[in-house]
Amino acid sequence: MALLVLLNGCATVSTLDAAKPGAPVVYAGTRLDWYALHGGCCPEDRFGAKAPAYPGLDLPGSALLDTLLLPLSVLTVLGVGFQASGGL
Repeated sequence: MALLVLLNGCATVSTLDAAKPGAPVVYAGTRLDWYALHGGCCPEDRFGAKAPAYPGLDLPGSALLDTLLLPLSVLTVLGVGFQASGGL
């Protein structure tokens, strides 16, 4: 339950579905945390997502998750489209 609550405020998770044209894709959550830590005024305009309430606490987790998702982020930037589906 605590993990779910933490992921709700995770910058990386919030930027995954932001769909903001021109928003950063590679290390987006880490960059959002860094932006918020340095007093960025309008994270929703730049990233398409709200900054977490505690970006300093979120930064290490977002950096780790962004690193794990790096191959998919790079493919997205390169324009490689893929369709994923689950279930039986």
